[in-house]
Amino acid sequence: MFGSDPWWLVLIKAVFCFAFLMLTVLFSIVWERKVVAWMQLRIGPNRHGPWGLLQSLADGIKLMLKEDVVVRRADRIVYVLAPVVAAIPAFMAIAVIPFGPAHDEISIFGHRTTMQLTDLPIAVLYILAVASVGIYGIVLAGWSSGSTYPLLGGLRSCAQMISYEIAMGAAFASVFLYSGSMSTSTIVEAQHDRWYVLLLPVSFLVYIATMVGETNRAPFDMPESEGDLVGGFNTEYSSIKFAMFMLAEYVNMVTVSAVATTLFLGGWQAPYPLSAVWPGANHGWWPLLWFVIKVQVLLFFFIWLRGTLPRVRYDQLMKLGWKVLIPVSVVWLMLVATVRALRNENYDFQDIVLYVGGAVLTVLLLSFLVDVFRERDGGGKHAGGVPAGQAGPGAGPFGPVAGGFPVPPLPGQEVPHVPRRRPRREREPVVSGGVDTLSDGKEAGGSV
Repeated sequence: MFGSDPWWLVLIKAVFCFAFLMLTVLFSIVWERKVVAWMQLRIGPNRHGPWGLLQSLADGIKLMLKEDVVVRRADRIVYVLAPVVAAIPAFMAIAVIPFGPAHDEISIFGHRTTMQLTDLPIAVLYILAVASVGIYGIVLAGWSSGSTYPLLGGLRSCAQMISYEIAMGAAFASVFLYSGSMSTSTIVEAQHDRWYVLLLPVSFLVYIATMVGETNRAPFDMPESEGDLVGGFNTEYSSIKFAMFMLAEYVNMVTVSAVATTLFLGGWQAPYPLSAVWPGANHGWWPLLWFVIKVQVLLFFFIWLRGTLPRVRYDQLMKLGWKVLIPVSVVWLMLVATVRALRNENYDFQDIVLYVGGAVLTVLLLSFLVDVFRERDGGGKHAGGVPAGQAGPGAGPFGPVAGGFPVPPLPGQEVPHVPRRRPRREREPVVSGGVDTLSDGKEAGGSV
């Protein structure tokens, strides 16, 4: 059903996909500023256009007219190509997203065609591959800038991508097992009676967390953390190159929202009450409306997270990816594979629940017993497994700046307690030119 359209119809579809992404990005920027302003009891943009709807367009024109500065220490070729590498892959994933049913064709200038640019037997793997290429733009931008903070931002983005794409792939694998295909149109068709958000809720939650991490959005915006990296990987960029990075971020938001809609929320299908009472809800141009509404709901979720949650620490970000999301997604994938294997062997639903529930309870019981015996054997130990009062191998006394930079304590090392404020009786006014603390006076041999 794909590959038979004339070249001009394929061109029209490609232009539509590009225009859909650009218009959604322009609207999302204004919507984000409006929603965050509403959460913070502010007015938000209200100058450009009716209700400030042209604010994002004005921002784009302003960025294009700004001075384009290229830092002296930058690798000029890579420095210029990095925004392009980040922006182009963001547009490519939309090519395999279905906006309507494949079996119900629409008419465009007298030609019957589907509401999808193209489809592949491995369309979801194509999306993963394109998303992986886009991260090179951020990494190369941080490296080519010739500055410390952009380099740290690029390295953070690389580590973040590796950490969260593993859990994302495991979440996708659960969908593959249930639908029996990697084609996006087939996956949507397989959800005609029940959406996968109900059948695979854990996979949906894991993907929601990973898509926020993949797009470097708050609270996971560590690559451009203003508090410790000034601006992150794009610190040394200005004008149109800076705008391309921002465009890539918002286009990636739209892309991951479209993927979540396709894999878990029924794609272009109308919600259940509406599809049950209205036979024509999934025919004609109506599926495009349901698809856009679902994407906008997920975009609102992005905005809500940014206006609600503070930025996490980098160690918390890595711990969530490696110690929570990856184990949960792998265990859930094994559980889904077991259920599918039992269903293929024609087991009854009650037998499947009995077998799977028994296995889960057994694992939980074993983990509980292991924790009980571990606590019994390690009663006199620290959390790091080292007996109290003894340091670990080669630990030695704890030095917070050992080696010239801040380091965490090793297992067995105790962090000395530092009071936030001295008692009032020890605080004295500071004399100009004299010692400023009680400890300084004692070390100097004098008195305060």
